[in-house]
Amino acid sequence: MGKLGSRLLAGPYIVWMVLFTIIPLCLVVYNAFTNSGGVFTLDNVLAIFDPVNLKPLWLSVKMSLIVTISCFLLAFPLAMVLWKYSKNKNSLIVMVFILPMWMNFMLRTLAWRLILLNNGFLNHGLALLGLNPIYLMNTKVAIILGTAYDYFPFMLLPIYNALVKIDRDVINAANDLGATGFVVLKRIILPLSLPGIVSGITMVLVPSVSEFVIADMLGGGKVYLIGNVIEQAFNSGYADVHLGSGLSLSLMGIIVISMLFYKFFDKGEERSGIW
Repeated sequence: MGKLGSRLLAGPYIVWMVLFTIIPLCLVVYNAFTNSGGVFTLDNVLAIFDPVNLKPLWLSVKMSLIVTISCFLLAFPLAMVLWKYSKNKNSLIVMVFILPMWMNFMLRTLAWRLILLNNGFLNHGLALLGLNPIYLMNTKVAIILGTAYDYFPFMLLPIYNALVKIDRDVINAANDLGATGFVVLKRIILPLSLPGIVSGITMVLVPSVSEFVIADMLGGGKVYLIGNVIEQAFNSGYADVHLGSGLSLSLMGIIVISMLFYKFFDKGEERSGIW
């Protein structure tokens, strides 16, 4: 296929990117640095440092860190277990963990509502066991549980993909030389899986910082995150597109920094040295 054919095949993708990515991004940047009169200003971008916005931002960061750490602590051991299975087995098991991602995001969150409601499945189960009910709905814990569940596969898959690339002969050689399981984990597995770990952390931490749908559905409007601030800036009766764009652009800065951080560690995947 010639260059002309390749360009024709890429045409729909380019049109899609221009219409739904580049143009909206340009509008966000323009609105972020202008006021309602079209005059250049930095107030919208710097509004992230306003105490009114800093509080939900800091809460969003704390909760996203809890979500990210929880996902990592669950995903890394599970990825290790999946890695030790034969290829025929682990492909089926990995598929089991991917299946929830095929379900609509809203349905998954609604399922958590049914579980965590005061008269939901969780408290019904506790009542059958003779235990006191736990009221988690409309709390930070509910938001953390729902967010961790939704983003868990994005932590598991990059770590798993990094682990399957590790040559088992390297581990066997380390075992033959007398290395303990802890030494193998510390000196071989963790360094070689670092790109996958960083990728997983990036894919969970960045979107969970700006999450607002789960906060609305599981927090009942009682937990106010930076994503809710931006959403209300665009959609409330006192909508301020310029302020919402400025806050969004500030969060984009976090995403860019995270991507640069990941790119730095991703270079290690191509290095042959373990140490």
